[in-house]
Amino acid sequence: MTSPAHILVVEDDKEIRDLVSKCLEANGWRVTLACDGRGMDEAMATGRHDLVILDIMLPHEDGLSLCRRLRATMTIPIIIVSAKGEDIDRVVGLEIGADDYLAKPFNPRELAARVRAQLRRSAMMTTSPTVKARRLTFNGWAIDTRLRTLTNPDGAQVTLTPAEFDLLRVLCERAGRVLTRDQLIDLTQGRQGSPSERSVDILISRLRRKLDADPEKPSLIHTVRSGGYEFVAEVQSE
Repeated sequence: MTSPAHILVVEDDKEIRDLVSKCLEANGWRVTLACDGRGMDEAMATGRHDLVILDIMLPHEDGLSLCRRLRATMTIPIIIVSAKGEDIDRVVGLEIGADDYLAKPFNPRELAARVRAQLRRSAMMTTSPTVKARRLTFNGWAIDTRLRTLTNPDGAQVTLTPAEFDLLRVLCERAGRVLTRDQLIDLTQGRQGSPSERSVDILISRLRRKLDADPEKPSLIHTVRSGGYEFVAEVQSE
């Protein structure tokens, strides 16, 4: 029997913390609660978690800083929630590695849907298909679609978040085709998590920083005006 996903909630407001906890537990997930960065660090050191929900406005160290720290060492899905609903906060959160952003106040059903979408994507990383791994190669880079890894031309592994990997894989599998933002959303995660076209742009920007020497002059992922994005390198599949 598969054990339920374990979710860490980092929120300093007790009322909201309890509300989120009840929502998650009602969906069958295990929940650990922390009220600040120190509590988060203690929880991460003593247990395995499958997803982190981070509030931005926290005492001592804010959620964006905590997100940056987490993303520097692991690929665990991160959802940022905040009373700040401005676009700039959403963009910053996604830019530094969060997988999703939810503005307060939010509907508990929407939170559960976003958590479910992120867990579904993350679960793909730990599955072990019986079929032989498939590799996609381009310009010296290599993608292992079974192990979900990306290796650069020097042979070093490049860390990708689950969302980044899914987007890169979809682009490589359809190299030479212009894909709209809506198509990219549908091909990578569907509509369960209520993703936005802006989130696709941010993921593209993050991929360019990892793939191109000069992200301001992208050589692999081109923007097509009034169209979407195109992966222009020749991709070989094995």
